[in-house]
Amino acid sequence: MRKGAFTFVLHSHLPYCRRAGRWPHGEEWLHEGAADTYLPLLIALHDLAEEGCHYRLTVGLTPVLCEQLADAHVLENLEIYLRERMERAHWHAGHLEQEGDLARSELARFWDKHYAFLLDTFINRFGRQIVPPFRRLQDLELIEVSTGAATHGYLPLLERDSAIHAQVAVGVQTYRRHFGQSPGSFWLPECAYRPTYATDAGKGYVKPGLHEFLAEQRILCFFAETHAIEGGLPVGKATGDAMGPYGDVPRRYLVPLGQYPEPTLKTTYLPYWVSDPRVAAIGRNNRTGLQVWSAEHGYPGDYHYREFHKKDGASGLHYWKVTGARVDLGDKELYNPARAQERMHDHSRHFANLVEDLVRDFYGRSRLFGIVSAAYDTELFGHWWFEGVDWLREVLRILSRSEDVELTTASRHVREHPPEDVLALPESSWGQAGNHFTWMNTDTEWVWPLIGEAQLRMERLVARYPQASGPLADALNQAGRELLLIESSDWPFLITTWQARDYATNRFQDHLERFHRLADMAEYNQVDEGLVAQYFDLDRVFPDLDYHDFADRERVDQRASVT
Repeated sequence: MRKGAFTFVLHSHLPYCRRAGRWPHGEEWLHEGAADTYLPLLIALHDLAEEGCHYRLTVGLTPVLCEQLADAHVLENLEIYLRERMERAHWHAGHLEQEGDLARSELARFWDKHYAFLLDTFINRFGRQIVPPFRRLQDLELIEVSTGAATHGYLPLLERDSAIHAQVAVGVQTYRRHFGQSPGSFWLPECAYRPTYATDAGKGYVKPGLHEFLAEQRILCFFAETHAIEGGLPVGKATGDAMGPYGDVPRRYLVPLGQYPEPTLKTTYLPYWVSDPRVAAIGRNNRTGLQVWSAEHGYPGDYHYREFHKKDGASGLHYWKVTGARVDLGDKELYNPARAQERMHDHSRHFANLVEDLVRDFYGRSRLFGIVSAAYDTELFGHWWFEGVDWLREVLRILSRSEDVELTTASRHVREHPPEDVLALPESSWGQAGNHFTWMNTDTEWVWPLIGEAQLRMERLVARYPQASGPLADALNQAGRELLLIESSDWPFLITTWQARDYATNRFQDHLERFHRLADMAEYNQVDEGLVAQYFDLDRVFPDLDYHDFADRERVDQRASVT
């Protein structure tokens, strides 16, 4: 009899970058993600299935990522990208051999074979597709594909409930189109949660918690950050200042005082109903997270693994290993793929043993059948940590034979082991300091009033045209798509972190300009059909979107008395 369950929760997301050019910022993000992570992951999971391994895990694919990975233009460019990488490695292997650098020539041939295998697999095994192979694995009940907000909008900072509803509803609708069924689990962008709370006195409204929007779409469970479950200071708690406890975050983006009881220590080994028994929260297990994420002790920092940050100047390939924690890039030693594979097997056995120990320990202390939910960004595996996909495969293979651990998926576990307790989650995220600072700060505060104004304008258009048809409906639907793209959390994130500040700013402003131009057409009922079609062709997302999803919800649905 097994003592508990385990699931990997892999959150897959990349910024919207279709037809946005190439390196350093643009569509190449998608090509790298597919080549380094998504294709290797599909290969590993299909290989396990074909060898008869009965594994299970949860793989999240955001709707905007699915739309891009299913796009013919992106897939065509992915094939070109893989071929270019293969040809570059082949050329550099010969060039290095002529120069007498046999060690690096051998590594170049390693990469030549690697990309040739990926290209052949993409074309012949997966039929030049990425999303349908994930669907096949879900149909086999080996994985659960989790969904999320349409464009990964940072939901607690969206002022209008119409915007939150649209992000969730369009996300679920897109999922059904790609996977042929309704989703069971939902990844809140950045694990950012907003509970139910009363608005300013006198308005008489109660803002619903994010779990209520999920319940409307019949979502069974979502994922929460560790501190939101186990305790800690909720965002906006215990402060009487005009500004919140996190510096530049204005008070309107924090939960009002007095909404929470003192934190009660819960455990991430159990799911909980949130506020009412309709949607369950599953917390991220911190111990398994640190084993991978820790800069000092995490597996990816092992000295034998491939060094991500150093590339060859001529080929762009990785020829070096981590070597040491404080070794300068110029002093890195050459990578040894065989030795790295040995370490990967060591670490997979270590992690599987860790999971078994955690499950046994919780069962021994509580006599309850718990779950260890190990959540990570999918792109960590293969892209940042080259050996990571192989590690995932081996962990699944080992744990599938465990006598104590049951491999499961998120919603399956909640269905088979329903929560027995209710938890009021605090406002939280898995961002810096567990709050909203990464997305709302002095560098990004200018975007939020512009987003709020666009949301209000969209509400007014829906109210003005309750039964639009023809070109007017097309313009309103396209305005909805542009609004969703405006709301993407990627733009403030990239601005804050300086990873691609100019790119993010330009993308935000481009979608904002298109939105207002479409809104102008609708307001005057003078639609430029050619321009609407041009905008749709530029975006190519959410073709079945219905502009009615952006209707005002505060005025209609959320009226309540505030005492």
